[in-house]
Amino acid sequence: MTDPMASSSPPSPVAGVSDPLLAWRAEFPILERSTYLVSNSLGAMPRLVPERLAAYADVWAQRGVRAWAEAWWDMPLHVGDGIAPLLNAPPGSVAMTPNVTIAHAGILSSLSYAAPRDTIVMTALDFPSVRYVYEGLATRLGARIRVVESADGIGIDEDALCAAIDERTRLVCISDVLFRSAYVLDVARIARHAHAMGALIAVDAYHSVGVLPVDVQATGVDWLTGGVLKWLCGGPGGSFVYASPSLPESLRPAFTGWQAHVAPFAFADTMEHATGAARWLTGTPPVPALYAATEGPRILQAAGMAAVRAKSMRQTARLVALADARGWTVNAPRAPERRGGTVALDVPHGLAVARALLARDIVIDYRPGAGIRVAPHFYTADAELETVVLAIDEILATGAWRAFEDVRGTVT
Repeated sequence: MTDPMASSSPPSPVAGVSDPLLAWRAEFPILERSTYLVSNSLGAMPRLVPERLAAYADVWAQRGVRAWAEAWWDMPLHVGDGIAPLLNAPPGSVAMTPNVTIAHAGILSSLSYAAPRDTIVMTALDFPSVRYVYEGLATRLGARIRVVESADGIGIDEDALCAAIDERTRLVCISDVLFRSAYVLDVARIARHAHAMGALIAVDAYHSVGVLPVDVQATGVDWLTGGVLKWLCGGPGGSFVYASPSLPESLRPAFTGWQAHVAPFAFADTMEHATGAARWLTGTPPVPALYAATEGPRILQAAGMAAVRAKSMRQTARLVALADARGWTVNAPRAPERRGGTVALDVPHGLAVARALLARDIVIDYRPGAGIRVAPHFYTADAELETVVLAIDEILATGAWRAFEDVRGTVT
């Protein structure tokens, strides 16, 4: 039976190429035919993913229901252990979940919001799906939400954020990289303050893991959630939650399911939570997604996050410089250490220009209030940055955007 976590060998360097990370381009088929600059939304698929999915189908076809005991049941924790090194998390502390919203529902439901600790602190620039679940469940659980606003729509004043975290705060839920602007928050500072106030902290790291080094032990966060969909190139359905081993076992999520039971196949009438990361599982896992989720994270580990981050900072700085030379508004942080992997370019007729780029197989996305988001990754060639900027020049100069002005639909 094929091991879904079986490793692949790193590629050989490309002769005559100074950027060693470009050796990984051959692992991603879409790069052969597209200028792919949207890994902040959906990472490119590694070439071995079809083999992984075929292995899933083969196990199902050959072993039937026995696949649960032989391969599938432990996959949320097994695959989670494969993600853990990218977080500097210890084995047994990361569990896979179908999506981050479910993970945060579990976190939210594990706490008591009895006065005086009845407050959850968030920011106005957190990803909407996370805010929706908190706003939807908080009042039913007796909690109130305090939202820290942004002065410029790009970043969050960390002094104001820390000031909002006080003796009434039960939980702080923030993103470490803001999804619209790629602004990087100082999570370690915020976590220290939260703990000093007696609060816990949960971090949504969907826009950092895979493009920035992440270290849950250094930052001291209590929970960290993310997924393989974006920078980790693992496809949809493979999200994860890290739970600090220091969290008390008395924290038992009410939003739960049978896979989190200490003895799930006993089919007991009452819930008794498992220990460790298994406590944060819910119902039957999305097994095919877990097979697909393994190859991208393994490639990123082999590539090395320090090298990935250094290249990202260099390429995003180049995008900012190219935009500045043209007088375009850049809705991204100027300080390199505060900038994640994405640069949002607010150009005239932005949505129509974005559609015109897609028609040319230059793959980006567009967000209202931000603009055209360009997200180079470790497999991006420097020349592709010039490609997208020169294409925008030509689309604006020739009026080619007009053909897309009335096109309906979103640009994801």
